[in-house]
Amino acid sequence: MEAKAIGRNMRIAPRKARLVIDLIRGKKVATALGILQHLPHHSTRVVEKILRSAVANAEQKQMGDVDRLKVSEAYVDNATFMKRYMPRAMGRSAMIKKRTSHITLVLSNEQKSK
Repeated sequence: MEAKAIGRNMRIAPRKARLVIDLIRGKKVATALGILQHLPHHSTRVVEKILRSAVANAEQKQMGDVDRLKVSEAYVDNATFMKRYMPRAMGRSAMIKKRTSHITLVLSNEQKSK
């Protein structure tokens, strides 16, 4: 059984969010939360919020003990750009793309092999 949480249009660049997501993919929930609480990146707050939402979804689905859950899938996709303009020399302007992300976390029960 799986529990999923998606953060859409999060105001963090996908490249920066992937650095954090790669660290928690495949880890147990308690370990992942510990990693997120001790990293200095801005994106850890965003990812931690989504991870806690996925845990709450798992509790709502009654998937069993939360300690046995692990992050089975974690990925970041590009979302829309916020386009802003900055004045440049000789009356010109330059476009600035402020990037946003869709962050998806999927939790599943740990499977014990027999």
